[in-house]
Amino acid sequence: MLHSSFIELNKAAYKQNIQFLRERFGPDVTFSSVIKGNAYGHGIENILPMAEAEGIRHFSVFSADEALKALNARSRDSELMIMGMIDDDELAWAVEHDISFYVFEIGRLQAAAEAAKRIGKPARIHIELETGMYRTGFNREELQQALDFLADEKEQFIIEGICTHFAGAESVTNYLRIKNQMKAFSKLHRMVVKSGLPYRMCHTACSAAAIRYPKTRMDMVRIGIAQYGMWPNRETYLFDVVERNGDELSENPLRRVISWKSRVMSIKSVPANRFIGYGTSYLTNTETKIATVPVGYTHGFSRNLSNLGRVLIEGKRVPVIGVVNMNMMMVDVNGIEGVQKGSEVIIIGEKNGIDMTVASFSELTNMLNYETLARLPEKIPRFVV
Repeated sequence: MLHSSFIELNKAAYKQNIQFLRERFGPDVTFSSVIKGNAYGHGIENILPMAEAEGIRHFSVFSADEALKALNARSRDSELMIMGMIDDDELAWAVEHDISFYVFEIGRLQAAAEAAKRIGKPARIHIELETGMYRTGFNREELQQALDFLADEKEQFIIEGICTHFAGAESVTNYLRIKNQMKAFSKLHRMVVKSGLPYRMCHTACSAAAIRYPKTRMDMVRIGIAQYGMWPNRETYLFDVVERNGDELSENPLRRVISWKSRVMSIKSVPANRFIGYGTSYLTNTETKIATVPVGYTHGFSRNLSNLGRVLIEGKRVPVIGVVNMNMMMVDVNGIEGVQKGSEVIIIGEKNGIDMTVASFSELTNMLNYETLARLPEKIPRFVV
């Protein structure tokens, strides 16, 4: 059965992104591919093999269910790391499969020790430090308690990493906060060193931090949005490209991996002074040729893009008119030659030098690139090209 839309993933673009980022971060920094949120909408089962083909052997997910998908998708002995949610009764599974996970509460540390004893092998953990994000992580007092527990139960653990996360490294408005977090990490890290407990690495940097604050790269970087060919925000792009090259018009070194396409479902001509679709939000001024596209908010095209969004048809940007429905939307194709039932509709992508970026419709609704991509349903078929 044909789907109403499909996604293409450009393998050459992904390869270029990885090469560029590795050059930026240097050969001594481990590259962890962040594939949470269904690999930012690209599909874990698609991105993980592409990353492995580029020599990446470390992958970061948010939860145990994502780790299971990654485990099933990997073809090599790549490392998997859970940065967030895993129930206590899932810890034994993670231990058994050598999947590392963050610990940020004494309770999880205790449960991990019990799971390790049951399985008969050590739990691989990353100690997350509270440095000012105020989300998850051990503060100074909790860290001391954790270190004491680890000293008593050291045979049950392999400490893979000491880590934290920065509160908005993409924006200069957070500069002081990020600098304070870096200082806080150093102080807490010294406690770990003083304890004498061995650990493998320190890691703190996401895409934005790794680009804007080189000192945060440490032993490993956790790269999400940048590997998919998008900058964390416009500010990060300007900081990187303009500051290094002195020219805002310099070629973007990152290439978008994802394209999202559909096709025209129906064409009709609507007389003047008629409301289009639900309600009364759009009234035709003249006789208007409209095309119906079988993509709506159930597919991830936000209802907030009603009368705002744009798509590409026959290499021309055309406006969404009326309210975006659950399963379809209407666009104005007046004056566009060659439009017919079955014509290609590009929602994200490029044709004839005209580009529909993720940001080009995300910013209309105050949504982040991350949010738009993560909302793309898994049911949309994805193809590597």
